[in-house]
Amino acid sequence: MSRASQTRRVRCEPLGTIVELPARPERVVCLVAGWTEALWAMGLAERVAGVSHYCRRYVDTAGRPVVGDYLRVDEAALAALRPDLVLMTGGVQLGVARRLAKAGLPVFVLPLPDSFFGVLENIRRLGALLGEMGAGLALTARMEREAAELRAAAPAPERRPAVYAELWFGRHLRMAGGLTFIHDLIELAGGRNVFAAEPEGYLELDLAAVEAARPEAVLLFHEEDDHPLDVEAWRRERGWEERWRFCLIEAGITPGRNLIHDGPTLLDTARWLRGELGRAGGTCAGGAS
Repeated sequence: MSRASQTRRVRCEPLGTIVELPARPERVVCLVAGWTEALWAMGLAERVAGVSHYCRRYVDTAGRPVVGDYLRVDEAALAALRPDLVLMTGGVQLGVARRLAKAGLPVFVLPLPDSFFGVLENIRRLGALLGEMGAGLALTARMEREAAELRAAAPAPERRPAVYAELWFGRHLRMAGGLTFIHDLIELAGGRNVFAAEPEGYLELDLAAVEAARPEAVLLFHEEDDHPLDVEAWRRERGWEERWRFCLIEAGITPGRNLIHDGPTLLDTARWLRGELGRAGGTCAGGAS
């Protein structure tokens, strides 16, 4: 029996299920943009049969069917692709994943990464799931080298600008704590996350705590296409343009400038952010972006 025709049983901890997969899945549907990007970077694009709406922002999906976005899936279109592996993540996507798994689809859920190392672990797992462990190891080794270069060139701790990261997920906003890869992204960029000590990933807004932290840079993420934010109104409502000065850095969904993207280009985001933080020492004041 050839290895390609063999099957294996893999436990999916978030779902509490055993997923039966081919040794080398050939009809993969990926509903997480960062992992689609990783599969392309591993040279496995030809194994991907379907994607999400957001995946097209990061790779040329070459007309592959779009079967949904992060929370909405066209189940009939997905089933029509006859996938042998459906890749999804935890968090708010977990409920959709449970429904699809209950319908008999071969769903495997990888966790939301709590750190940069969690991103690397997910990419290794992707390589393992597709029967391409070597490709997963090679990509994570490359990313580890790039991250080490960024760390080696970072400013000394006492010279790092204090950074507050505010993330608008549609209408829902959160502050970045210590238990998220966004914390590592700030560190890789040479900044200091003002809420690093908080034992959560995504904190509810606390304006008094933000102002008490006196950040030198405010890192603002919003989806300018799907969920635009009136940044000038945002500043005026808080009085930040008058009470104190900071470097405002706006980030959105553009590859290499997306704070919440957990694919290989997160290192491009770190490099871009390092350049932006270089303005935080006084040349960028009160909301320039």
